[in-house]
Amino acid sequence: MTGSIPIAVGVIGTGLMGAPMARRLLAAGHPTIVCNRTRASAEPLAAHGAVVVDSPDQVGQAQVKVVLLSVPAGPDVSTVLDDLLPSLPPGSLVIDTSTIAPSDAVANHDRCLVAGIGYVDAPVSGGPVAVEAGTLSVMAGGTPADLDTAESVMQAFAGRFVRCGGPGAGQVAKACNQLIVAATIEVVSEALVLARAAGADPTLVREALLGGFASSRILELHGGRMLARDFVPGGKARLQLKDIEIIRSLAHQVGVPLDGFEAAAVRFERLVADGGGELDHSAVVTVLENDADVRL
Repeated sequence: MTGSIPIAVGVIGTGLMGAPMARRLLAAGHPTIVCNRTRASAEPLAAHGAVVVDSPDQVGQAQVKVVLLSVPAGPDVSTVLDDLLPSLPPGSLVIDTSTIAPSDAVANHDRCLVAGIGYVDAPVSGGPVAVEAGTLSVMAGGTPADLDTAESVMQAFAGRFVRCGGPGAGQVAKACNQLIVAATIEVVSEALVLARAAGADPTLVREALLGGFASSRILELHGGRMLARDFVPGGKARLQLKDIEIIRSLAHQVGVPLDGFEAAAVRFERLVADGGGELDHSAVVTVLENDADVRL
């Protein structure tokens, strides 16, 4: 590992995840160039020592060794690569932390390979809080040499870096992660609403469950959000729909039925259709509350 050696890094996308990643990279001593579709979102990082530029091609022109992407979806990654690759020096590495389809990740790897540039699909789990704490979980796919470089850079904010296999394998792992997250948020919603409807205090029920086999990070964090009515987004519900389609597509390709997941997926689709797309995905509990005519 070369984590202690400063590496010039570009960060494209400075939203909920990209901004704290950039701050952690700067704190670890990596010279960092940042850009965002809306420059105002990137500007605060200048106070931490980042160089702010206006476009992906300017990131490439800065002669960075590694470019980290944190953008919403597959088409956004493709658009960034259109602008970035012509200016990025051969031998550089693109690390994509976005959540996209595994097939898109493989296509991106092949596209970068033609340009003489490495590509690692490295989606993450844990949210902004985990980035800030340096405990983010990374699921990575790529060649061994590219994974070595990616791990050395991402250890600035990652507590766990798992090599899941070749190109696209990281995104397969992330699809499985998002399946479990969506289904568990739904089941936690059902448990808390059921407790209230049956005459028990859902706050006390949650406290009891946290001490047994039903305990999970979802019950702890998202269950707490549900009870506090705190739906300020850590993960926006509308982005959950993008992940739902990735999961469905992958399952269809390999012929695996996901009946339990589909029940949760429908509830998330209703949340967004009802105008809750900008809320945290834990707000899915409000759909169930309406169905059951019960309030936590």
